[in-house]
Parts: sequence; C-alpha cells; structure tokens
Amino acid sequence: MKIQILGTGCPKCKTLAENAEKAAKELGLDFELEKVTDINKIMAFGVMMTPALALDGKVKAVGKLLNSEDIKKLLV
Repeated sequence: MKIQILGTGCPKCKTLAENAEKAAKELGLDFELEKVTDINKIMAFGVMMTPALALDGKVKAVGKLLNSEDIKKLLV
C-alpha cells in the first residue's frame, strides 16, 4: 500500500505523516510512505487544502489533521 501525505511540509503535514506511519505499523501493513510537497503535484490530485491523505493514489482526506485511529479506519 502506498500512503501519500500531500502538503508543503508544515507542522500539520508532518504530524499527519507521523500519525499515518503509526497507524500502518500498528495494523502490521506493508506500506510505503511518500511525502508529496510539490504544489503542482498536490494540485494534480485535485487538492486545494493541505494536509491531505491519499491511499494508493486516491485522496481520502483533505484539510484535516487525522489522528492515527481515524487513519486506521481508512486503511482497513
């Protein structure tokens, strides 16, 4: 599974990345975490607010700082 954090590197983006990594590890998933910081690539996803979370290229959350429990629900 590919987990993508879409954001410019702000504190919320970094926290979302940490929460996503924690959630995936707790679920025992085989995953790759990618931080997408290029604004043009972020906009190509149709995202206008960050942070955003995409799973396997599909945007699942925009403009929200999800905690690890919320992310787990999206991963299963």
